[in-house]
Amino acid sequence: MEKGEVKSKVEEQSAEYGKYTYADYLTWQIDEMVELIKGKIFKQAVAPRRIHQEVSGRIFNKLYNFLEKHPCKVYVAPFDVRLPVRSKKHEDIDTVVQPDICVICDPGKLDELGCVGAPDLIVEILSPGNNKKELQNKYEVYEESGVKEYWVIHPNECTLIVNSLKKGKYHASRIFTHGDKVVSLAVEGFVLDLEEVFEGMM
Repeated sequence: MEKGEVKSKVEEQSAEYGKYTYADYLTWQIDEMVELIKGKIFKQAVAPRRIHQEVSGRIFNKLYNFLEKHPCKVYVAPFDVRLPVRSKKHEDIDTVVQPDICVICDPGKLDELGCVGAPDLIVEILSPGNNKKELQNKYEVYEESGVKEYWVIHPNECTLIVNSLKKGKYHASRIFTHGDKVVSLAVEGFVLDLEEVFEGMM
Protein backbone atom coordinates (compact mmCIF):
# COMPACT_ATOMS: atom_id res chain seq x y z
CA MET A 1 0.00 0.00 0.00
CA GLU A 2 1.52 3.31 -1.10
CA LYS A 3 1.53 6.64 0.74
CA GLY A 4 -1.88 8.23 0.79
CA GLU A 5 -3.70 4.95 0.20
CA VAL A 6 -4.18 4.27 3.91
CA LYS A 7 -6.40 7.34 4.22
CA SER A 8 -8.61 6.20 1.35
CA LYS A 9 -8.77 2.67 2.75
CA VAL A 10 -9.90 4.00 6.13
CA GLU A 11 -12.57 6.12 4.48
CA GLU A 12 -13.82 3.22 2.33
CA GLN A 13 -13.71 0.57 5.01
CA SER A 14 -16.88 -0.80 6.57
CA ALA A 15 -17.54 -3.80 8.75
CA GLU A 16 -17.63 -5.97 5.62
CA TYR A 17 -14.85 -4.31 3.63
CA GLY A 18 -11.16 -4.97 4.01
CA LYS A 19 -9.43 -7.30 6.44
CA TYR A 20 -5.70 -6.92 6.71
CA THR A 21 -2.94 -8.80 8.52
CA TYR A 22 0.48 -8.03 9.90
CA ALA A 23 1.94 -9.43 6.68
CA ASP A 24 0.10 -6.66 4.78
CA TYR A 25 1.11 -4.07 7.38
CA LEU A 26 4.80 -4.81 6.82
CA THR A 27 4.51 -3.96 3.12
CA TRP A 28 2.95 -0.50 3.56
CA GLN A 29 5.14 2.52 2.83
CA ILE A 30 3.53 5.20 4.99
CA ASP A 31 4.62 8.13 7.12
CA GLU A 32 1.68 8.31 9.52
CA MET A 33 1.02 5.95 12.42
CA VAL A 34 -1.60 3.29 11.75
CA GLU A 35 -2.87 0.36 13.79
CA LEU A 36 -4.73 -2.81 12.89
CA ILE A 37 -7.54 -3.93 15.17
CA LYS A 38 -9.13 -7.23 14.14
CA GLY A 39 -8.10 -6.63 10.56
CA LYS A 40 -9.40 -3.05 10.28
CA ILE A 41 -7.14 -0.04 9.74
CA PHE A 42 -7.14 2.81 12.26
CA LYS A 43 -5.01 5.86 11.62
CA GLN A 44 -4.06 8.56 14.07
CA ALA A 45 -6.39 11.47 13.37
CA VAL A 46 -4.00 14.23 14.43
CA ALA A 47 -0.59 14.60 16.03
CA PRO A 48 -0.72 14.19 19.82
CA ARG A 49 -1.20 17.46 21.69
CA ARG A 50 1.42 18.92 24.00
CA ILE A 51 -0.34 17.81 27.21
CA HIS A 52 -0.50 14.24 25.87
CA GLN A 53 3.23 14.23 25.23
CA GLU A 54 4.04 15.73 28.64
CA VAL A 55 1.98 13.11 30.48
CA SER A 56 3.46 10.32 28.35
CA GLY A 57 7.01 11.54 28.97
CA ARG A 58 6.55 11.82 32.72
CA ILE A 59 5.07 8.33 33.08
CA PHE A 60 7.64 6.76 30.76
CA ASN A 61 10.49 8.34 32.75
CA LYS A 62 9.06 7.02 36.02
CA LEU A 63 8.74 3.51 34.61
CA TYR A 64 12.13 3.60 32.89
CA ASN A 65 13.92 4.66 36.09
CA PHE A 66 12.06 2.07 38.16
CA LEU A 67 12.84 -0.74 35.70
CA GLU A 68 16.47 0.20 35.05
CA LYS A 69 17.76 -2.92 36.85
CA HIS A 70 14.64 -4.99 36.36
CA PRO A 71 13.92 -7.77 33.83
CA CYS A 72 10.80 -5.92 32.64
CA LYS A 73 11.24 -3.44 29.78
CA VAL A 74 9.24 -0.30 29.01
CA TYR A 75 8.61 1.07 25.52
CA VAL A 76 6.93 4.20 24.19
CA ALA A 77 5.08 4.67 20.88
CA PRO A 78 5.78 4.12 18.09
CA PHE A 79 6.38 0.48 19.04
CA ASP A 80 4.52 -2.39 17.41
CA VAL A 81 2.64 -4.79 19.68
CA ARG A 82 1.24 -7.80 17.84
CA LEU A 83 -1.63 -9.60 19.52
CA PRO A 84 -1.92 -13.07 17.97
CA VAL A 85 -5.05 -15.19 18.28
CA ARG A 86 -4.48 -18.27 16.10
CA SER A 87 -0.69 -18.25 15.66
CA LYS A 88 2.33 -15.96 15.62
CA LYS A 89 2.65 -16.13 11.83
CA HIS A 90 2.53 -12.69 10.21
CA GLU A 91 -0.34 -13.72 7.95
CA ASP A 92 -2.43 -14.91 10.91
CA ILE A 93 -2.08 -11.79 13.07
CA ASP A 94 -4.79 -9.19 12.44
CA THR A 95 -4.19 -6.89 15.42
CA VAL A 96 -1.13 -4.65 15.63
CA VAL A 97 -1.29 -1.71 18.03
CA GLN A 98 1.08 1.00 19.17
CA PRO A 99 0.26 1.75 22.81
CA ASP A 100 1.45 5.06 24.20
CA ILE A 101 3.43 3.11 26.80
CA CYS A 102 3.79 -0.61 27.45
CA VAL A 103 5.73 -2.82 29.84
CA ILE A 104 6.79 -6.35 28.86
CA CYS A 105 8.19 -8.66 31.53
CA ASP A 106 8.60 -11.79 29.41
CA PRO A 107 11.71 -11.39 27.21
CA GLY A 108 10.45 -14.22 25.01
CA LYS A 109 7.78 -11.85 23.66
CA LEU A 110 10.36 -9.39 22.32
CA ASP A 111 11.95 -9.58 18.88
CA GLU A 112 13.49 -7.18 16.37
CA LEU A 113 10.01 -6.07 15.22
CA GLY A 114 8.66 -5.24 18.68
CA CYS A 115 6.46 -7.35 20.91
CA VAL A 116 4.42 -10.44 20.00
CA GLY A 117 1.96 -11.28 22.72
CA ALA A 118 0.23 -9.35 25.49
CA PRO A 119 2.29 -6.80 27.47
CA ASP A 120 1.90 -6.88 31.24
CA LEU A 121 0.92 -3.21 31.44
CA ILE A 122 -0.42 -0.86 28.78
CA VAL A 123 -0.95 2.87 29.28
CA GLU A 124 -3.10 4.78 26.79
CA ILE A 125 -3.51 8.55 26.95
CA LEU A 126 -6.68 9.91 25.39
CA SER A 127 -6.48 12.48 22.61
CA PRO A 128 -9.19 14.23 20.59
CA GLY A 129 -10.47 11.81 17.98
CA ASN A 130 -9.17 8.58 19.54
CA ASN A 131 -11.42 8.13 22.57
CA LYS A 132 -13.66 5.49 20.98
CA LYS A 133 -10.66 3.53 19.73
CA GLU A 134 -9.02 3.50 23.17
CA LEU A 135 -12.16 2.99 25.25
CA GLN A 136 -13.92 0.41 23.09
CA ASN A 137 -11.83 -1.19 20.36
CA LYS A 138 -8.55 -1.44 22.26
CA TYR A 139 -10.29 -2.31 25.53
CA GLU A 140 -11.75 -5.38 23.84
CA VAL A 141 -8.55 -6.65 22.23
CA TYR A 142 -6.46 -5.95 25.34
CA GLU A 143 -8.93 -7.89 27.46
CA GLU A 144 -9.15 -10.77 24.97
CA SER A 145 -5.38 -11.04 24.55
CA GLY A 146 -4.66 -11.06 28.30
CA VAL A 147 -3.08 -7.66 29.04
CA LYS A 148 -2.92 -7.74 32.85
CA GLU A 149 -3.41 -4.00 33.38
CA TYR A 150 -4.76 -1.37 31.03
CA TRP A 151 -4.46 2.20 32.27
CA VAL A 152 -6.56 4.89 30.59
CA ILE A 153 -5.55 8.50 31.22
CA HIS A 154 -7.62 11.59 30.42
CA PRO A 155 -4.96 14.34 30.49
CA ASN A 156 -7.38 17.27 30.24
CA GLU A 157 -9.34 16.04 33.24
CA CYS A 158 -6.22 14.78 35.07
CA THR A 159 -7.72 11.35 35.71
CA LEU A 160 -6.56 7.74 35.48
CA ILE A 161 -8.57 4.51 35.53
CA VAL A 162 -6.95 1.11 36.02
CA ASN A 163 -8.53 -1.87 34.28
CA SER A 164 -7.28 -5.03 35.99
CA LEU A 165 -7.71 -8.45 34.39
CA LYS A 166 -9.38 -11.00 36.66
CA LYS A 167 -10.55 -14.37 35.30
CA GLY A 168 -10.37 -13.05 31.74
CA LYS A 169 -12.43 -9.89 32.34
CA TYR A 170 -11.44 -6.31 33.14
CA HIS A 171 -12.52 -4.73 36.39
CA ALA A 172 -12.25 -0.95 36.57
CA SER A 173 -10.85 0.93 39.54
CA ARG A 174 -12.27 4.13 40.92
CA ILE A 175 -11.17 7.31 39.17
CA PHE A 176 -7.73 8.41 40.36
CA THR A 177 -6.61 12.05 40.20
CA HIS A 178 -4.45 14.69 41.92
CA GLY A 179 -3.19 13.49 45.30
CA ASP A 180 -3.60 9.80 44.52
CA LYS A 181 -0.86 7.20 44.23
CA VAL A 182 -1.58 4.34 41.85
CA VAL A 183 -0.11 0.94 42.69
CA SER A 184 0.50 -1.47 39.81
CA LEU A 185 -0.15 -5.15 40.42
CA ALA A 186 1.24 -6.09 36.99
CA VAL A 187 4.59 -4.35 37.60
CA GLU A 188 5.31 -5.35 41.18
CA GLY A 189 6.54 -2.51 43.37
CA PHE A 190 5.76 0.31 40.94
CA VAL A 191 3.79 3.22 42.38
CA LEU A 192 2.82 6.25 40.30
CA ASP A 193 2.28 9.57 42.10
CA LEU A 194 -0.35 11.42 40.07
CA GLU A 195 0.54 14.71 41.75
CA GLU A 196 3.84 14.52 39.87
CA VAL A 197 2.23 13.34 36.63
CA PHE A 198 -0.41 16.09 36.50
CA GLU A 199 1.62 18.89 38.08
CA GLY A 200 0.83 22.23 36.43
CA MET A 201 -1.96 20.80 34.28
CA MET A 202 -5.02 21.97 36.18
